[in-house]
Amino acid sequence: MDLIDELKAFVATAQTGSFTAAAGQLGVSNRLTSKYVADLEARLGVRLLQRTTRKVGLTPAGEDVLARAPALLDDLDALIGEVSEGSRGFAGVIRVSAPVTFGEIWVAGMLERFGRANPALSFDLRLSDRHVDLAAEGIDVAFRLGRTETQSLKARKLGSFRSILVASPDYLARRGEPKVPADLSAHDCIIDTNRRRPRRWSFDAGGGEISVNVSGRFHVNSARAAAGLAVCGHGLAYVPRFALQGALAAGLVVAVLPAHSGETIPLSAVYLEGRVLPRKVRALIDFAAEDIRAADIL
Repeated sequence: MDLIDELKAFVATAQTGSFTAAAGQLGVSNRLTSKYVADLEARLGVRLLQRTTRKVGLTPAGEDVLARAPALLDDLDALIGEVSEGSRGFAGVIRVSAPVTFGEIWVAGMLERFGRANPALSFDLRLSDRHVDLAAEGIDVAFRLGRTETQSLKARKLGSFRSILVASPDYLARRGEPKVPADLSAHDCIIDTNRRRPRRWSFDAGGGEISVNVSGRFHVNSARAAAGLAVCGHGLAYVPRFALQGALAAGLVVAVLPAHSGETIPLSAVYLEGRVLPRKVRALIDFAAEDIRAADIL
């Protein structure tokens, strides 16, 4: 049995705590994953995993192997990748995670553009508004909005989005236009529950931060949905510019409180700390950094 496959099966099982999850990550059957690990244990003459009915745990020997095996596999993948890519370009699969709205608006198209120049590459894009566990789910790179404080991750900042307060001309004609942030407490505000502080909106007028508590009938977990409700005249939305998708330029909504700058939201590409970043993933991140600026949605 191939030692590399055995090591990959062991690392995936140890990191996920489950043969089933490891099999899904590797794209093989549960039975084959278990066999690979058993063959590795037989090869080494020592038990690496403690198996129970619910999960698997590491033995002391397993901890020793797990401490070194991921780096060895990364080095091997990098070596093979550099040799093969030098003659035929990037190949294989890149697993990517991104927030739902941002992933639909930009990440999917960015991957398509990167893929045009790399026809041997495949992409597995997983959209979720939760911060997925990169190790457990086998994610190569995640695009995240907001600050990333997980110590096991490295982050490369790609840019920043500024939040914009908008409303439809019809809504403002009916309810009047706020003149200062404090006026928002008397308005219908569309709450995006994905924000770090959904019901407290902050602005900068040049003299420091001004925050105000807001409320409204509509609570949604999507900036694009919030923008859509604002277009329909249901209230004020506080969203990053990418979520407006041309509604501002088309006059479907107008900027409110333009003298008060909105909060900035950093965009980062994050990946696991302590591993050799495959060249194809590094190339994708470099491409994303250029593409996001060309997309004119920052």
